[in-house]
Amino acid sequence: MAPNAYSRSLSLNPFKRDSRSAYDSAVYTTLDQALDDPVLKDVPQSPTVADIDKLIAVEMGSAMKLTVQKLDGTSIEVAVLNSADVRDLKRAIEKVVNEKTAEEMGQRSISWSHVWGNFALAFKGQRFLDDDASLRNFGLRHNDTIEFVHHIPSKEAGEHSQAKKTRFFHSISTRLLR
Repeated sequence: MAPNAYSRSLSLNPFKRDSRSAYDSAVYTTLDQALDDPVLKDVPQSPTVADIDKLIAVEMGSAMKLTVQKLDGTSIEVAVLNSADVRDLKRAIEKVVNEKTAEEMGQRSISWSHVWGNFALAFKGQRFLDDDASLRNFGLRHNDTIEFVHHIPSKEAGEHSQAKKTRFFHSISTRLLR
């Protein structure tokens, strides 16, 4: 049986199954070398299209990079659009922390409802308590630092929980009685 045009094109295809692994290896090697470049230090190890778009937006000035100071003294960097609200910032923080946690300690689950129920983000003493508030309202700019702070929900704001109040005052009284 004479080879037809289809079978000849398969034999000439550089992306055949056996050469595909060599091609993939070369691409991933080049990509790893590029990501090790100090100029690209902001690119995550497994970047998504959204991650790349956000980094391009930072470079073009339509997004800002923020440093989040954690209570243990360490910090993380997140990028959000200039038009972002507090909810967008929280989601960006969650994404970065979840990725770092999975990378360092394997797959772990963080209760973000617990985190946001007991801690708030703050910038120059202003707490970010309204998830729908625009970050512009707080005067945030590119390369600013925001911090995690303890947050005790207030009864007036409708965030109050009797259980939280009891735990808080119980821990204070036990510390004072020692």
